[in-house]
Amino acid sequence: MKNKRIIGLIVGVLVAIIINLMPLDGLSAEGKMCLALSLMTVVFWAFQIVQSGYSSGLYLVLLIIFKVADPSVVLSPWVGSTIYLVIGAYLIASAVKSSGLGERIAYSFIIKFVNTYKSIIISVFVLTFILSILIPHPWPRAFIIMSVMSVVIKSANIPKEDAVNIGFSVFAAAVPVSMIFLTGDSAINPMAVIVSGVDISWMDWFIYMGPPGILASIITCILILILFKPTKEVKINKEEIKEKLDLLGPLTKIEKRTLIWLVVAIVLWLTDSIHGIEIGWITLLIAMLMSLPVVGEVLEAKQWGEVPVHVLIFLSTAMTIGKVGAVSGMNSWIAETVLPSSIPSNPYALALIIAVISMGIHMVLGSVIAVLGIAIPALLIFTEPMNIDPIVTTLLVYSSIGVHYILPFHHLNVLVGQGEENGMYGQKEVIRLGIPLTAVVFIIIFFEMIYWRLIGLIS
Repeated sequence: MKNKRIIGLIVGVLVAIIINLMPLDGLSAEGKMCLALSLMTVVFWAFQIVQSGYSSGLYLVLLIIFKVADPSVVLSPWVGSTIYLVIGAYLIASAVKSSGLGERIAYSFIIKFVNTYKSIIISVFVLTFILSILIPHPWPRAFIIMSVMSVVIKSANIPKEDAVNIGFSVFAAAVPVSMIFLTGDSAINPMAVIVSGVDISWMDWFIYMGPPGILASIITCILILILFKPTKEVKINKEEIKEKLDLLGPLTKIEKRTLIWLVVAIVLWLTDSIHGIEIGWITLLIAMLMSLPVVGEVLEAKQWGEVPVHVLIFLSTAMTIGKVGAVSGMNSWIAETVLPSSIPSNPYALALIIAVISMGIHMVLGSVIAVLGIAIPALLIFTEPMNIDPIVTTLLVYSSIGVHYILPFHHLNVLVGQGEENGMYGQKEVIRLGIPLTAVVFIIIFFEMIYWRLIGLIS
């Protein structure tokens, strides 16, 4: 591990030096430095030489020191609402978790609907969907469901091999289900909208991405049932699960207040196109109100510790790559130099090219957020002559990498659950599902093109 980190450090620095020394025609000095620092940072991320927050913070500071762009541009993500959406989402997720509301919902669902191994896997996806409406971040959702599944696994004496499959399904479900709602993944989804340069509402996102996300979730669930069969029949001990639910007692005051504020948040998210307040500010507002005396008293001071600063810095950097790339000319240069010189007139062929390019970049970079920051701005320039709605190009890129992974580091929602102490699975399980998921990407892309044409998003 240490050698890998040292190699990554050396490779990253060498890449930056080589890019700066190369004669790149048509690219300004600022653009060249932006490209050098961006690629260096991507190498650091891929090799995981340090925690992503440190390498991301280094990138931001170097952009300012080398005068690649003004600090107001480099730090512009902190002026918008996305960073604060993530902060609010973590706090709300912490409230749902600490209050016991999420656990109560999961236990109640399992008692009513879960009886077999197949129903366990299906319930994982259904619970993920239900909680994605209440908890605007995939990681807390997954860990709440995993804690409940641990009880199921123990009470039913499920063998280790089958337990690993169930654990993997919890975090694998987080990938496609998070695509359905704009608040399904409070880091990735709003960032895609911001990079596109087009304002769309919570309901618009659901109209555009809801059906594709649901289809991706169903196919992923079916693949897991086919690829990860149980070694023996499962008998759920519902009495033990009922005991866990009984221990929670009746609905507490904190749970009731949490539920009320969640309903308020959902109503405001649904009507953002009417009242005109961005969902980031709504999410942060609800989190702050949940801390007030009398009306709130759900969030306490200690729950600020649930907000990971390194994730905020990483997210800021991923958004900054696209912004500084536009200012410095890097995005235009990449579009002209790396992307195909001709654009196919057939929209399905164009969607195929966008998917292949996006997945290719994703395989190298390994970060969904980094690909969004780099690929979308370049591909928007590439597709501009076709007068395609920028949100179409953006969502094609998003869908191509949002479902796609081969190794755990390709998607944080999968990576976060790896390990015996988390989802119990390892790289083998991820690869086993990830390879056929590559074909699923193309199914989703072509479904989107047909569906978007039907609803008028594509003319």
